[in-house]
Amino acid sequence: QVNFVVCQLFALLAAVWFRTYLHSSKTSPFIRHVVATLLGLYLALFCFGWYALHFVIQSGISYYIMIIIGVENMHKYCFVFALGYLTVCQITRVYIFDYGQYSADFSGPMMIITQKITSLAFEIHDGMFRKNEDLTPSQRCLAVRRMPSLLEYLSYNCNFMGILAGPLCSYKDYITFIEGRSYQLQQSEANGKEDTKYEQTDPSPNIAVAQKLLICGLSLLFHMTITKTLPVEYNIDDNFRATASWPVRFFYLYVSLMAARPKYYFAWTLADAINNAAGFGFRGYDKNGVTRWDLISNLRIQQIEFSTSFKMFLDNWNIQTALWLKRVCYERATFSPTIQTFILSAIWHGVYPGYYLTFLTGVLMTLAARAIRNNIRHYFVESPAVKLCYDIVTWMATQAAISYTVVPFVLLSVKPSFTFYSSCYFCLHIASILVLLVFPLKRTQKGSKKHESVQPLWSRKLEEEGLLQKNSYSTTNNSFSQKQEITCRYQALKQ
Repeated sequence: QVNFVVCQLFALLAAVWFRTYLHSSKTSPFIRHVVATLLGLYLALFCFGWYALHFVIQSGISYYIMIIIGVENMHKYCFVFALGYLTVCQITRVYIFDYGQYSADFSGPMMIITQKITSLAFEIHDGMFRKNEDLTPSQRCLAVRRMPSLLEYLSYNCNFMGILAGPLCSYKDYITFIEGRSYQLQQSEANGKEDTKYEQTDPSPNIAVAQKLLICGLSLLFHMTITKTLPVEYNIDDNFRATASWPVRFFYLYVSLMAARPKYYFAWTLADAINNAAGFGFRGYDKNGVTRWDLISNLRIQQIEFSTSFKMFLDNWNIQTALWLKRVCYERATFSPTIQTFILSAIWHGVYPGYYLTFLTGVLMTLAARAIRNNIRHYFVESPAVKLCYDIVTWMATQAAISYTVVPFVLLSVKPSFTFYSSCYFCLHIASILVLLVFPLKRTQKGSKKHESVQPLWSRKLEEEGLLQKNSYSTTNNSFSQKQEITCRYQALKQ
């Protein structure tokens, strides 16, 4: 953990240096790719020792598969290999070396690299094999129209800004950043014609970086002072379960799981700040003309803590992973997309049994929450006073459901997880099943691929905010593709 923090702080300084002295206006994309890759591999070697070779091996074999298989089927082979290689590494680390510990957890960066390998393989398949009219709007904007070079591929997977903690970004956004193409905003004139304007100077990320570092400091302070006094394991303490009342137990459940979140806030916000410090992550301006540096942000803390639905919580937690699950699984699933997506999420997270208990419980919770929302919410939204009461009740229910669901994720093993659930008499599992039996669940229909794409439960709000259609510009010189992608970016910023 100390190595991780030291490496991330070094990466932050390196990001400032990278933006200042290796700015795209001063050096070539080739140099920027080389330096970003070498720095990333150095940090990985320092933090994980020779385990870092797994990052190069996984990326190298995946690239070889892409070259020899061809664009028609490479996305399938890359998906199976990358996820399989990750799973084998997780099994050996957990069950052979150090069960329940986090020392030398080299599988963490491999999880991010697996996301990048699989998402890029699907994007190349979409861009070079599938017909343009068969793609959804988000797939069309993310599609990659040429095969990346080996250097570009390694730079995307192993750059120093994201190798340790991510977050995932689209390949086209990363290449646009490295190549330093100016931000292009397409605006409509009064006569309805489109006019492309070019912004010649890069906006400064200093304020955004300072704000995120402040959040990191507060999260780290909270984790070091409060989290230790509220262990999640105390929820299954025999004396506590025997003496505490139900309200006290549920209150402690909530505060102990809330106290477990700041370490994620720290790691993900610091990773976001590193990318911003290097100049990566700009997503346009808001309606007041303020710069937005949340292109690859992974969470929104305020929305998480005050979420009033299971959907809202998942909308704002680990955002980039939710987008990855949507793009490679949910949109492309032929049956039961929600169940398939949760299973993929469990496999990707690791091989601890607690992960699977959490995500299987999450399927029930998600379906039950969807059924309740579809059937009763409209009765409570017309009156502001009633809506406020409804929001308070749903906030309490959401926090209880989230806390109940993720306990096995923290406890990891089967026995303590079942001890916790049995002490609660599996109450929310039973309640979710009863809800699904009582309330009809509206089936999600996949519409025409030409006109719409199916959005997972946790990502619909993100697309409304323009996050799912965020895209850069083509790495080719095809003017039609570039104009189309500029339009995608403009639509996202306008939303």
